[in-house]
Amino acid sequence: MKKFLIKPSIICANFAILGKEIENLIHCGIDSIHFDVMDNHYVPNLTIGPLVLKSIREYGINIPIDVHLMIKPLEEKIVLDFIEFGANCIILHSDSTDHLDKFLQIVKNKNCCSGIALSPTSSIEILEYVIDKLDIILIMLVNPGFSGQKYIPSIIKKIKKVKKIIQNLGRRNIILEVDGGINTKNIKKLYDSGASSFVIGKEIFKEKNYFKIIRKINKILSN
Repeated sequence: MKKFLIKPSIICANFAILGKEIENLIHCGIDSIHFDVMDNHYVPNLTIGPLVLKSIREYGINIPIDVHLMIKPLEEKIVLDFIEFGANCIILHSDSTDHLDKFLQIVKNKNCCSGIALSPTSSIEILEYVIDKLDIILIMLVNPGFSGQKYIPSIIKKIKKVKKIIQNLGRRNIILEVDGGINTKNIKKLYDSGASSFVIGKEIFKEKNYFKIIRKINKILSN
């Protein structure tokens, strides 16, 4: 089993040729696609919705796609639409609803992978109450809403604490994922702190040669 996962965030891709962009990434050996959904309420930005995911699937993209919902209020229809249109995993923010357990169960009932996202200021205490329904724990290294931010170094401590919680509760199969400001200079430190899945945006898409940068990331994490 692979020890780490690389998940490009397509919010940084060229949407005029989105299908081609994803095909190129697949040929470079990525593990899945990260699909950021922002509503301009929960975070100060507006991005894409279920129909874009549907179009990607209809184009013929079969790689796993994680949908990261940064919306509030969280609505059941939106969650179900993304699952219907081909999401393999739904990731919800811990403070996006007062009924987090309910929404995680909705996702699990559809045989879809479920995850929780923790913003930099989010408490990790909630994990104790929902960890039985989690496949992924996503730790945001920046404040959600915009790509290209520098990661907050102090969150390394949170990664280590969450890793210990996962181990202590006997849920070693849970993927510990990080997102925000990840680059070739800091990714090894994040990996050594306990993260095993990396959502990467600008660091990949700023390059003309995706194969070269993804190969470099793989090499760093493999050493």
